[in-house]
Amino acid sequence: MTSPSATATEPQATAPAAQARPAALSTPGHDTGLLLLRLVLGLTMAGHGAQKLFGWFGGGISGTGQFFTASGYPAGDAMAVLAGLTETLGGLGLAAGLLTPLAAAAVVGTMVNAIAVHGTGAFFAPAGIEYELLLTAGAAALALTGPGRYAVDGFLPVLRAHRLAHGALALALGVVLAAVTLLVRN
Repeated sequence: MTSPSATATEPQATAPAAQARPAALSTPGHDTGLLLLRLVLGLTMAGHGAQKLFGWFGGGISGTGQFFTASGYPAGDAMAVLAGLTETLGGLGLAAGLLTPLAAAAVVGTMVNAIAVHGTGAFFAPAGIEYELLLTAGAAALALTGPGRYAVDGFLPVLRAHRLAHGALALALGVVLAAVTLLVRN
């Protein structure tokens, strides 16, 4: 038999289930949802960029460059290449979950310019900005939440554990670069 004083001084083993634990940040459903969002958003943006760069589906540098010039940007063809590369590389980065905060910032910066060019006269399509705003919000959400477990970032030491600060700084960079690009517009 043990005396009451002996049991009071001995440390009690606590069952793992009884210990307070934070809620899991990553579940298979959460990670699958982020993967779906990354794939759809990223491949949509990459398709838009490829359309500009390679002339697919009625696109091309020349026609897109003329649109940029008509929208007040200098060097329309150069801006078309820049937009095409940003959309393609940012979109593919999002889809793969590679450098996700920077890929999302590239998409956000491009979409900020698209919203500015399109104007805010209406919200709903075809004259409104709902599509551009949805792409912007989706990319910003991915920058802030991270890509989930099913992403290439999981293999990069710096981005393995997503940090809100990485996403926020990348978004700030994307918005600043978008603002600089808008400043060169007439």
